[in-house]
Amino acid sequence: MACKNCGTGGGCGTTPAGCKSNGNCGTSGCNKLEVFDWLAGMQRGSMDEPQFIEVRFKNTRKEFFRNSDNIEVGVGDTVAVEAVTGFDVGVVSLTGDLVPFQMRKYKIKPDSKEVRKVYRKATEEDIEMWRDAQSYERETLVKTRKIVRDLKLKMKLSDVEYQADKNRATFFYIAEERVDFRQLIKVLADQFRTRVDMRQIGARQEAGRVGGIGSCGRELCCSTWLTDFRTVSTSAARYQQLSINPMKLAGQCGKLKCCLNYELDSYVDAIQEFPSPKIKLKTKKGVAFHMKSDIFKGMMWYAYASAPNEFIPMKIDRVKEVMAMNEKGKEVEDLKGFSYTEVAEIEPSFENAVGEDDLTRFDRKGGNNRPKKKKKRKGPNRNRPNSGKPLGPKK
Repeated sequence: MACKNCGTGGGCGTTPAGCKSNGNCGTSGCNKLEVFDWLAGMQRGSMDEPQFIEVRFKNTRKEFFRNSDNIEVGVGDTVAVEAVTGFDVGVVSLTGDLVPFQMRKYKIKPDSKEVRKVYRKATEEDIEMWRDAQSYERETLVKTRKIVRDLKLKMKLSDVEYQADKNRATFFYIAEERVDFRQLIKVLADQFRTRVDMRQIGARQEAGRVGGIGSCGRELCCSTWLTDFRTVSTSAARYQQLSINPMKLAGQCGKLKCCLNYELDSYVDAIQEFPSPKIKLKTKKGVAFHMKSDIFKGMMWYAYASAPNEFIPMKIDRVKEVMAMNEKGKEVEDLKGFSYTEVAEIEPSFENAVGEDDLTRFDRKGGNNRPKKKKKRKGPNRNRPNSGKPLGPKK
């Protein structure tokens, strides 16, 4: 599903391998972090204003460029753009009036030096140089990991990205502490004869670059649409009454799953209507403790200290009623009088008056659906009724 520009095979410059849909994959495998152009089809702004485009490079790396020459490009076109040293090749991921909104979202000013120029649409020579540079990435990654291991550096190298003209190679790594890689840069520059750029990323960013399938069966959110990473804590699991199991709550990056925050606000709002589970219910039979809650049904389960395995279900309004009586110094007789009993739903039934809905109506003995006809008698006595006695001549 993904293409070579994503680091997982194929060639997005022309036709991706696998899906054969020219980059328009339904699962966004060829277009990571794709932005839906909700301004498409609307009247464009003035052509006198500077035009900007968004270009996607390997995996999730995207940058904005100024189309000062008003080159006609569309989403999916391969373009040659200006780089820090030399030029680079990427795929256009967004055009039109939505690009300035995206630049404002990432706090990038139009007159900033970070916004460089679009040179031209990529020619065949540019694409060949681009593919040739990408062919070195796998070999470079393996050799660099061996060099890092020999230098005994506490870092994990996750990815390597070559510029189209091979003037620069960017190494993405993960490290828990500060790493002195001055010696590493000298070795890499001498080994690969190019400018070396080390860039540190987090575990979540690495998962977004590498990609994969989550426990839900879909592609990872960080590699398809999630652009900002918010802090996820174990309290999000507690609010949603999930078991604190690190194996189930952790994603492929080893951190807590980002999806734990998706419905957290709804759970927090719903829990505010529930009474505090720390309050004990006092009855004449004994003290009842809170055991569990169901946010969707609005129910709470209590159990007596003398019978901890016997749960009593109660609606939250009934729980509040008992708590209000306890505050006034009154004790109820038993919580079973306030318990909630589920009413079994009666399924609607119907009578088959005609018999056409019987599935066995065609299953008859002999395989014939029609009743058997009586055989007609032959001879002079064919019209006489049969009395059960053998017929004979008249006397």
